[in-house]
Amino acid sequence: QGRNKYMAEITLETIKRLRELTGVGITDAKVALVEAEGDFDKALEAMRKKGMTKAEKRGEREARAGIIGNYIHDGRIGVLVEVNCETDFVARNEKFTDLVKDVAMHIAASNPEYVSADDISEEAKAAATAEFTEKVKAEGKPENMIPQIVEGMLKKHFAEKCLLDQPYIKNPDITVGQYVKEGIAILGENIVVRRFSRLALGEVN
Repeated sequence: QGRNKYMAEITLETIKRLRELTGVGITDAKVALVEAEGDFDKALEAMRKKGMTKAEKRGEREARAGIIGNYIHDGRIGVLVEVNCETDFVARNEKFTDLVKDVAMHIAASNPEYVSADDISEEAKAAATAEFTEKVKAEGKPENMIPQIVEGMLKKHFAEKCLLDQPYIKNPDITVGQYVKEGIAILGENIVVRRFSRLALGEVN
């Protein structure tokens, strides 16, 4: 009887909205809303978690198709980004091209240095480790706590510089990496941000 009550409250508009945000079918969207007792945010979170699980599995598949997207901001900042998917069919899909543009826009705004932690060189890690170790020692922290403190500082430092770890500018509650995974869940193919280049007017390399 409780479920019937929520079924009456769930409108077609709500179901449609959930479908658009998660890429699931009408039945799945309706079931998710019923299980969440009509709470849209709760249903969305549940669907995203399911989608993320599928996206993790799809993330192992090879992505060789895709597009190079671009974004120019005010004639002063320009970005080129290569984003790969598995087929040309998805590469031409509007949702995919929107995702690529959103990622390019984010790069223009947030100026990351790396795509992910995998791209950070050992030299850069070693230099940052040495710098933070000196800093923590100078602050007089206990010797046995230094490695742990430095590790936390390194994680924060590089998360701010890695595109996929940065809070997504259009929705800071999720990272760019999570936004890409939502795209994977909706489009049903692996999506990989391969590389990017950002130019700012008057900037000296």
